[in-house]
Formats: sequence, C-alpha cells, structure tokens
Amino acid sequence: MRLNRSPKTTRNRRAAKPTRRHWRWALPMLGVALLGGAGSWAVSSGWLDRQSQAATQAFFAATATAGLAVDDVLVEGRNRTAAAEVLATLGVNRGSPTLRFDPVAAREQLIALAWIADAQVERRLPDLIFVRLEERQPLALWQLHGRLSVIDTEGSVIEGAEPARFAELPLLVGEGAPQRAGNLLALLDRAPDLAEKVVAAVRVGERRWNVVLEGDIEVRLPEVGATEAWQQLAELVREEALLERDVVTIDLRLPDRLILRGHNAPEPAWRRAASGEET
Repeated sequence: MRLNRSPKTTRNRRAAKPTRRHWRWALPMLGVALLGGAGSWAVSSGWLDRQSQAATQAFFAATATAGLAVDDVLVEGRNRTAAAEVLATLGVNRGSPTLRFDPVAAREQLIALAWIADAQVERRLPDLIFVRLEERQPLALWQLHGRLSVIDTEGSVIEGAEPARFAELPLLVGEGAPQRAGNLLALLDRAPDLAEKVVAAVRVGERRWNVVLEGDIEVRLPEVGATEAWQQLAELVREEALLERDVVTIDLRLPDRLILRGHNAPEPAWRRAASGEET
C-alpha cells in the first residue's frame, strides 16, 4: 500500500533543512575560533616568540657547523683607537656564526666611538669580518672658559682626548674658534716662517683673530683681508727684522698700514705695502 505524505508533513521536513545547514557552518567556525584563541595565547604568552628564536638559533648554529663561523677580524686604519675597544664594540668572537653578524649595526656602533669619523664593515664569507676605520685627525687645542679640549679638522671636540698628549698643536681661544680653525691655519701657512712663531690665536667677537707670536707679541688681524695682511707682515719681519724691535702689539686692522706699539710707547706706523717707509 502506498501512503501519500500529507502537505503538512512535507512542509515540516522542508523547514528542518536549514537547521542542519546551520550546524554544518557552525563546526568549521568553532574550529577557527579555537585556532584563533590558541594563536592569541601563543603570542601573549611569548611561546611563539620563543619558538621563533629557537629556530633562528638552530639555523645559525647549523651554518657555523657547516663552516660559516668567524675565524678572524681584520681591522685597517686603526691608530688612536684601542684594539680591545674595537673588538668589544663589534661584539664578535671566534667561532660565532658569520651570518649572524650585522655589519650595519656594527658600523653605527663604531662611529659612536670618540676617535672614529667613519667605518666600513663587511662580512667576507666564510669566516672573516673586515673593518676599515677612518679616524678623526686632531687639529688644534681649544680653550674656552678655562677648559681645554682637542678639536679635529671639522672643528668638532674629540671627547675623551687628553690635551696634554697634544701639546704641540696650536692653541685657539674663544667662542667660535673651532669652526674657523681650518681657515685660520690655512691663512697662517701662507707665510710658513712666520707661522712657526705662532703660539696661540684668539677669536675676537667671532669676527676676526688676534695671533700671539713668540715673545708675547700680539698681531691684530683685520676682519677683511687677513691673508694679505699676514703675508705683508711676513715680508716686513723678513726684510726689516720687525720682531727684533721693542714690539708688544702689531695692529694690522687698518687697510693701508700697520701700527706698532712697544712696551713704553707707541712706535710709528708702517705702510702695509711692506716698503719699510714710515708715515
């Protein structure tokens, strides 16, 4: 006997189908939620980070075992920087994985040292760390407010440099002296014989220089035309034995003459053309 399904029964079964479809979607979403929770726990607890670090350590250890391990550190250009200070800054030991060494970070740490102006750092596989240093060059001593410092060719103070070790360098005094030191020394070198007699140079008002010669003779250079004035003074010193006179001050600030002052009274002015004629 064949029974016919009533319309009501058919409708009820059709209505139940969406419920089964909801369960089919719910199970995968539950799995995603569980995985997401586990992932959050792994991150928050540090487990994932520890696993990553362990994998990295294992990788570097494997490369070192395979022959990519530091065997030597070659440093060129080191003169004033202690070798132990360079090695400590590099932070690398014999047997360390070569690939783990970071040349960029090492360079940044090296140029932070007092005497290092620049550095080139390389990994040379399989086992060498190469370093070429460019050290700062001491140019002069600088005195300001009673404090003595060593400055380099860029006019920057070399922190930690002991002035007593560089007593042979020229002495500069006053505000703004380091920034103009290179120009001054180039000016003085235009008359080398006279430059050898220079004891110190004082920056006046951050505009010009007073140069002190042996025997405490003060030479007042002009703000404009200082090089020409210095060269003309050198000619007078050479031709007229000017420094053998009773001279305390040589004033070159006037554009067409120099004025000499002795211990007791001013001496005559001399033409800046170095002719030797008195005015």
